[in-house]
Amino acid sequence: MGSGLSEGNAFNPQEGEMILIDKDLKWTSFDVVKRIRNLIYHNLGVKKCKVGHAGTLDPLATGLLIICTGRMTKKITGFQETEKEYTGRMRLGQTTPSLDRETEVDQEFPWEHITAGSIETAMRTFVREFLQTPPIYSAKKIDGKRAYHSARAGTEVKMRQHLVTISEFELTDVALPEIGFRVVCSKGTYIRTLAGDLGKALDSGAYLIELRRTRSGEHHVKDALGIEAFEKYIKEQTASPTSND
Repeated sequence: MGSGLSEGNAFNPQEGEMILIDKDLKWTSFDVVKRIRNLIYHNLGVKKCKVGHAGTLDPLATGLLIICTGRMTKKITGFQETEKEYTGRMRLGQTTPSLDRETEVDQEFPWEHITAGSIETAMRTFVREFLQTPPIYSAKKIDGKRAYHSARAGTEVKMRQHLVTISEFELTDVALPEIGFRVVCSKGTYIRTLAGDLGKALDSGAYLIELRRTRSGEHHVKDALGIEAFEKYIKEQTASPTSND
């Protein structure tokens, strides 16, 4: 059935399972972990089980989230280290403080000079290894506190740069001032920051309006389950005499 779950075998969360979830819009990664943990507890009679995810997705992003349970949580770090693939859309000629749709537009820029050719030329300059500054509206911890908490409170946040690698960055459609894209990148790459930097490279501005993680390492979103489909799967497991082993 895909999704990381072994077809025909009983689901054993304590022994260790990897679950591929297609995260919905506005869910946090922790919302997904919490929901899966509750489904396991309430439907399988499991009283205690580790559940974690292998790489945060912003609430305004959708797509592949790898969830690990039980002994499989020991492999989370390995899953996190793999390259990621995303598709999405940007709005050129405007910026927001969060670099996505979480906050309102704060600046307007000319975009009429931009062409598909100039976009592709600018994109190619990012296909390399470079230092990237995470957005202030991110889950990065600064002095033990999530950066987005400080940003929302209006407190100045100093973000540290870190090394990222962009392997592929391509234009998938043009409907100016909006564009579609696909990017393959290393762990820890912020696509919101990439959008903002591309806007600057085009002598304009840009922010992210859609983002979807399509792949993490060898795992693809086409093999993932939505939360409702996973809930149905778990309830089917309830009837299995071995599901509580």
